[in-house]
Amino acid sequence: MNMENLIGETTEYDKKAALEVKKPKSWCKSVSAFANTLGGALIFGMADDGQIVGLTEPDSDAEKISKIIKTRMETIPEFRLRFHKIEDGKVLLILDVFKGEEAPYVPFRQIPV
Repeated sequence: MNMENLIGETTEYDKKAALEVKKPKSWCKSVSAFANTLGGALIFGMADDGQIVGLTEPDSDAEKISKIIKTRMETIPEFRLRFHKIEDGKVLLILDVFKGEEAPYVPFRQIPV
């Protein structure tokens, strides 16, 4: 996947400049939408305008994403987390969400992280 060529948002992916730990519902909605349809990817560390900002703590963010999905989704979708490092050293975190077999997938729990 060529990160520099991703423009806008599509039904296949969504971009987030940073992980919103205090407002996970905003990106959990994308997770559930991907799981309820054909799957997709959330790219953390990329602004809406396509600028790659990177993440300051990608390992910690990956752990938080996994925990939030497992504690706040009514049915937990199948997902994969992976890192993508670009030439200038910035790191993106890509959350691949696969099409679910147990739809509907709904974010529902408001548990502190």
